[in-house]
Amino acid sequence: MKFNKPATTFEEQIDLLESRGVIIPDKKAATHYLSHINYYRLGAYWLPFESDHHSHQFQAGVTFDHILNLYVFDRELRLLVLDAIERIEVSFRTQWAYHISHQYGPHGYLANNKALRKDERRLLNDIKDLRQHVRRSDEVFIQHYGKIYDEELPPAWVSCEVMSLGLLSRFYSNLRAYQVRRKIAETYQFDEGFLEGFMEHLSYVRNVCAHHSRLWNRELSIRPQRPRALEWNPPVTPRNDRIFYILLMLRYLLKTTNNGDSWCQKCNELIEPLAQDGKWRAAMGMPENWKEHPLWK
Repeated sequence: MKFNKPATTFEEQIDLLESRGVIIPDKKAATHYLSHINYYRLGAYWLPFESDHHSHQFQAGVTFDHILNLYVFDRELRLLVLDAIERIEVSFRTQWAYHISHQYGPHGYLANNKALRKDERRLLNDIKDLRQHVRRSDEVFIQHYGKIYDEELPPAWVSCEVMSLGLLSRFYSNLRAYQVRRKIAETYQFDEGFLEGFMEHLSYVRNVCAHHSRLWNRELSIRPQRPRALEWNPPVTPRNDRIFYILLMLRYLLKTTNNGDSWCQKCNELIEPLAQDGKWRAAMGMPENWKEHPLWK
């Protein structure tokens, strides 16, 4: 079967939404938004308002503003999540570079031996990716290093600043050196194995946010492990494949890197109006008493 649907104008998109039951009092404003927010992108945000997905008919009383407000909510949520991940990522870079270079030397992170690495072939692939990161970088400190020193790759505390979070988490997860892993994990009051899984997961969530993808009700394909500590497992435990569990992870890690209370308060102010409706709470993986969760409060 070949795709044979023609492209539609913004005005035709408005007509189509109205024919399906969306109330659009201000067509000029709606046309403006559709000219800057792709109809297909916005479609992900009107799915919860449909009464029948097969016919794409909407529930009674749904307005274009309902859809747009949900889109704006998700955008603001992504920005808050990115803000928290940035702080954690900068901290994790610092801890990784500090401990591995003090234990094994400035270039010890490149050492390929069984005492240090779980998978030697995987390390070679990660070093290959790092070379590309360094070559592509236009940072002054990378250019300065290349002019002065003969080594192809800089020391850990320089390289970590041009690595992606995904590459950095792979370098950490491939560490066999338990002493280094433990020292890094102790900074965040975490088991080193759980930290490995959390950083891999945050890399995935960061990519979702960086690509402006829908986050608020996404069923996350990469799920973090559940720590056994009681504070992670209250009587009503949130699902670990929805956004609220990610917010708990970020809240926990921010307590170590800096005071995350102001970030948490911003989340509360954004989420609370939506979370009053049980349907929307469930879509985000939030229990009814979410503000009383031991990690959140």
